[in-house]
Amino acid sequence: MKLLIIGAGPGGYETALAAAKRGVEVVLVEAGPVGGTCLNEGCIPTKSFCKNAQLLEQLREAEAFGVSDLAYNFDFKAVTARKNAVVEQLRGGVESLLSHKLITLVRGKASFKDPHTVTVGDEEYSADYIIIATGSVSASLPVPGADLEGILTSKEILDIEELPKKLCVIGGGVIGLEFASIFNSFSCEVTVLEYCKEILPRFDTDLAKRLKQCLGKKGIDINTQSQVLSISKEEEQYKVTFLRKGKEESVVADKVLMAVGRKANVDSLNLSEAGVEFGPRGIVVNEVMQTSQPHIYAVGDINGKMMLAHAAIFQGLVALDHMMGVDNDIDLSVMPAAVFTSPEAASVGKTEDECKEAGIKVKCLKSFFRANGKAVTMGETEGFCKVIVEEETGLLLGCHLFGPHSSDIVQEVCALISRKSTLKQLQDIIHTHPTLTEVIQSAAHQ
Repeated sequence: MKLLIIGAGPGGYETALAAAKRGVEVVLVEAGPVGGTCLNEGCIPTKSFCKNAQLLEQLREAEAFGVSDLAYNFDFKAVTARKNAVVEQLRGGVESLLSHKLITLVRGKASFKDPHTVTVGDEEYSADYIIIATGSVSASLPVPGADLEGILTSKEILDIEELPKKLCVIGGGVIGLEFASIFNSFSCEVTVLEYCKEILPRFDTDLAKRLKQCLGKKGIDINTQSQVLSISKEEEQYKVTFLRKGKEESVVADKVLMAVGRKANVDSLNLSEAGVEFGPRGIVVNEVMQTSQPHIYAVGDINGKMMLAHAAIFQGLVALDHMMGVDNDIDLSVMPAAVFTSPEAASVGKTEDECKEAGIKVKCLKSFFRANGKAVTMGETEGFCKVIVEEETGLLLGCHLFGPHSSDIVQEVCALISRKSTLKQLQDIIHTHPTLTEVIQSAAHQ
């Protein structure tokens, strides 16, 4: 069996490694650096920035822990240098893994010649199966001035050389809020403009409202129900005009970050020649990631199902198992997500609103970090845990967290939901004391 994978992001390279371990010969095509958006200009570099932001906040709070006369100098160039070093180290690790004898890494842009042939430069490649994993690119608003020189995407903002005094973030989703939180910690004046009624439109409403309130207390000016009308440049600053509650307003900033989501990276693939169906959200796939051509699969951001690195990885495994006739217990409907703001937010499973819309009767159990011993000792008491349980069966349906280390804590409930566990089973699990994970146990016993 031969496998051709287009794209060496998480979905592509992890699937290539998994296939090679099973004895499959793999050709992996990548036009840019291995690791894709996540490693090079997304998850990893932003988390490097998050670490610096967290340290700055801890230094500012140090007096409450008995540390006084603390002086420090913030060197933004050192922050970006560390970010670059982290990315280079991890990219080197991926390249080393891909030196497997059954994996051939081809550098260049892939394009379909026909359903069974892919060209890369002057070379042609074919295989028994093909996986498309070319990821996504930053989207932009169709408003005047959106294409002005200097308007940043999540890629460019990671490479700016000087901190802006004022930053305007267009978009109150995961990407926009993470950068808003980071640059607020870096002492920038941050304004967020979000079109929807709440930030984080796909997250639990209680979580979104509490996070908005918390970020507001930190000094971030968050404007929801705000429609951006235009962007203009006046000397060295940008003016963003928006409509809020029927009134036209504007904000002036040194830098503008366009963070209104991402779109499938299909432009150069020549999908029409392959006979692969695609729409506005990306390539159309079934539950095992097959496209309209049964021997061609599409995983990760390119199919628009769930734009998360870990979603891409497990979609790749589902596709690989299907083409090899292997069964698995992967449940792609149970997909955890995290927002690395300060404090963090995380979610898995159904939200309360989704349950109401589906007519599912549920119990919502809550506990608060202010009552958690470990959180109090850490001085990080902001936030809550919300566990959603089906009333009739006691099945765990969802968990939504806002508070310290939420991205880590949510994984416990993710595992339980994926194994169809009940509230009673969660209640009977012993948790170490004192730990932050006890916030889940406290919610379960409400």
